[in-house]
Amino acid sequence: MGVVQIIPGKIENRKKKKKKNAWLATVICFLTAFIICLPLLMIPGGAFADSSEIRQMLSPVLGESGGYADWHMLPFYPTIEHFHRLLVGSPAFYKLFWNTVGMTAAILAGQLIVGLPSAWAFAAFTFKGRDFLFGLYVVLMLLPFQVMLLPQYIVLQQLDLYGSPLSVILPAVFSTFPVFIMYRGFTQIDSEILEAARLDGAGEMQIFLYIGLPLGRMGIHAAMVLSFLEYWNLVEQPMAFLEEQKDWPLSLYLPQLGIDQAGFAFAVSVVVLIPALFVFALGQDALEEGITYTGTKK
Repeated sequence: MGVVQIIPGKIENRKKKKKKNAWLATVICFLTAFIICLPLLMIPGGAFADSSEIRQMLSPVLGESGGYADWHMLPFYPTIEHFHRLLVGSPAFYKLFWNTVGMTAAILAGQLIVGLPSAWAFAAFTFKGRDFLFGLYVVLMLLPFQVMLLPQYIVLQQLDLYGSPLSVILPAVFSTFPVFIMYRGFTQIDSEILEAARLDGAGEMQIFLYIGLPLGRMGIHAAMVLSFLEYWNLVEQPMAFLEEQKDWPLSLYLPQLGIDQAGFAFAVSVVVLIPALFVFALGQDALEEGITYTGTKK
């Protein structure tokens, strides 16, 4: 009887300990997320704050007073003057905005045309040298842009593309990262389904269109969402390869604004963030599932 009474007590203690650990983990995650998101939460307040209020809050940063900057999440004197200046009095903003839209759309379309067949070939076929070639893809995926800068510059110069939007678009189209994400999505398809389709007389193109694309769509969506978030905010490549300001994306517009234009810069940041947040919200489920694919084995 003594043993029987001890076991429920241990079970109850374990449950309490699990609840305590879960609560502690929740608090830690919440605090970490709040700290990470804090700079993002400061942007709307600055975008709607009056210029004089922003100058007063940032006076230590501007060297006009001592101490530390005093920031208000909610402005005391809200205004839309910065958005009016941006949307009505800044035609250059619209030019750079559409540069970003066109550049991002071209990159995503190119990645679908180039990367999608590559990912399917790695996942659905067995051929000599496949593992070596896929390993090369992974190595290229891990290389930072700074390592590839000089080779890309030489190639773009030889192709007479340096300085044009294609100098940013083409290297991104042949990026290996979306191939890896889409490949992991395709590997979740049971190979027996593909073999059954082949035995039934289906061609490889039919298998790809009617089995591969529907069943691997979450990996494709995840790759496109990640690519959009990366190339919508691209900085290094345009800065290195684009010489004329008329070809710049929005990501190079913000660095041109000084601290004395902080309110206007915050308004630009809000407008730039809206498409990224919208795409992230629409593709969050696919993004989570696609990232999960990368941690599973075939």
